[in-house]
Amino acid sequence: MKPEETIDYNVRLAWKAIAKMYNEQAARQNNTMAEGFVLLSIDSTEGTPSTSLGPKMAMEPHSLSRTLKNMEGKGLIYRKSNPADGRSVLICLTEEGAEKRKLSREAVLQFNTVMREKIPPRKLAAFFEVTEMVNKLISENKIYTEQEV
Repeated sequence: MKPEETIDYNVRLAWKAIAKMYNEQAARQNNTMAEGFVLLSIDSTEGTPSTSLGPKMAMEPHSLSRTLKNMEGKGLIYRKSNPADGRSVLICLTEEGAEKRKLSREAVLQFNTVMREKIPPRKLAAFFEVTEMVNKLISENKIYTEQEV
């Protein structure tokens, strides 16, 4: 089977193109795609517990910590004690972070608008159905049996 005929190759290729596009847009604002993703994942009024950001974004703790530290240094976020749970910390947006969040949101909306204009609804529905099934099969460990690994 040629790489172009495999599902994982096509998913990686598409994601690489999307990530490159988002990183180019973010770089115009002196940000990264990861920072934009964090900004979009933070509750803009209440803040978000730091412990829920990683799972929400499927980001490794070390990468998230480094990203949060960089964002704090840029003045996009700040940390404060969680009044509901003194053991945890809330990640909150600064004014500049809220502005960058708006720009990130606009970039995501524009990408989705163009995709929805160019891809027929039935093909998008099939795409979502296929990606949902891929995720389901993987999460249910239906890909490899113990004998195959």
